[in-house]
Amino acid sequence: MGIQFVDKADLWKSALLLNLKLRDRFRIAVDDHRGRAAVFSPDGYFSSTIHRWVTRFRNFRRESLPSPPAFYRRRVSKDLTAEEESALFRMLQAVAVPLIGNACHVFMNGFNRVQVYGLEKLHDALLNRPKNKPLVTVSNHVASVDDPFVIASLLPPKLLLDARNLRWTLCATDRCFKNPVTSAFFRSVKVLPVSRGEGIYQQGMDIAISKLNSGGWVHIFPEGSRSRDGGKTMGSAKRGIGRLILDADTLPMVVPFVHTGMQDIMPVGASVPRIGKTVTVIIGDPIHFNDILSTEGAKHVSRKHLYDAVSSRIGQRLYDLKVQVDRVSLEQQSMLSHDANTSSDHAAEILHRVDWDSFGMGAQFSEESSASSIKQIAQTDDGNFRSPRRRVSSEGGVSLKIKKFMDSTEMMGFAARGLLMNEYKSWGESANVGQIRPLKAWREYLEVNLMNRGLLEENTC
Repeated sequence: MGIQFVDKADLWKSALLLNLKLRDRFRIAVDDHRGRAAVFSPDGYFSSTIHRWVTRFRNFRRESLPSPPAFYRRRVSKDLTAEEESALFRMLQAVAVPLIGNACHVFMNGFNRVQVYGLEKLHDALLNRPKNKPLVTVSNHVASVDDPFVIASLLPPKLLLDARNLRWTLCATDRCFKNPVTSAFFRSVKVLPVSRGEGIYQQGMDIAISKLNSGGWVHIFPEGSRSRDGGKTMGSAKRGIGRLILDADTLPMVVPFVHTGMQDIMPVGASVPRIGKTVTVIIGDPIHFNDILSTEGAKHVSRKHLYDAVSSRIGQRLYDLKVQVDRVSLEQQSMLSHDANTSSDHAAEILHRVDWDSFGMGAQFSEESSASSIKQIAQTDDGNFRSPRRRVSSEGGVSLKIKKFMDSTEMMGFAARGLLMNEYKSWGESANVGQIRPLKAWREYLEVNLMNRGLLEENTC
């Protein structure tokens, strides 16, 4: 029986241990489930308490702590500390700005052609505006070198030497201030950094307003970025130009101008500017905002609406000037093409006025001219005939015909006699060609040469 009792005891202990293990196992699982439900469930006590305290904290912060509106007038001091006002950068600006400005002026007016309409409006604003009156110039943005190339082409070299009174401008940090070297260069040519996406109340805008408060000149592109279609269209004016004008202590003078042709000098993707192009600039009248300022203190007008009204007016004025400059550019292109055709006709007329018979070439020229004229008569689609325009051929043509009948020495005499002397005589009998020593020598040579040729022909006959 002892043996049976031991066996039953072991069996009972095993069953008890198993029961305890099962109970502990299920108890832990149930307790964990209940704990998570109490904390994270919205019906639980702890979760509702936490949610209630978070709501109270948010309401307290919203009601007690003052928060500024989205758009407001921020006062900017004249003495805003900036790195651009350090002695080092002032020395660099005194050297770099006149040097680069005059180089751009020579490039635009020497290697290219600049047509400006209304230049006196800009010069009057620069030189004759009241003392401490700030100036803001706005323009369209076509190429990456609009500033300084276009600005320098509009100013006389004497004014470009005064670095302190020249313009300040804005440039994106991801474009002009990528590294310390480019940052130092652009700061030395009076460029202020602005960051894309940081709004109109960033430090770069504050510094630009401080320059205006000191009576300075700020140039800005209201579009904010370059045109991506080569200047064919213009983007809308951004709200930042509104803050730049309205938040200044003194309302600045705003002068707009629009240009075209910079897309040919510096196309999108090009790294070197091109030469031999034409740029047309139209400068408009100053823009006034008195009617907008009269509603500045009204309660029903928000600061945002004021900024938008200023930027919209500037954008509309630039658009009107854009229409004018495009029309003027087309007229200039048509006039240049007409002048080119007129020059070709004048050159052909001069060649036809030469006495070819005196050189024994009259029959050859008359036969070839009549044959070429018959071949070149073109018939249009509607059945009408038109005669071709006379032009000078660049390959062969007159020069080739002359070489068939004359050697090099006689050709030089022909050039002096047939083109220079006859043209001088046709301009007026008062012009004494014999007094011109080179022409006199050519005339004596030709007289002797033609006289000898005439004697030889008589002896041959």
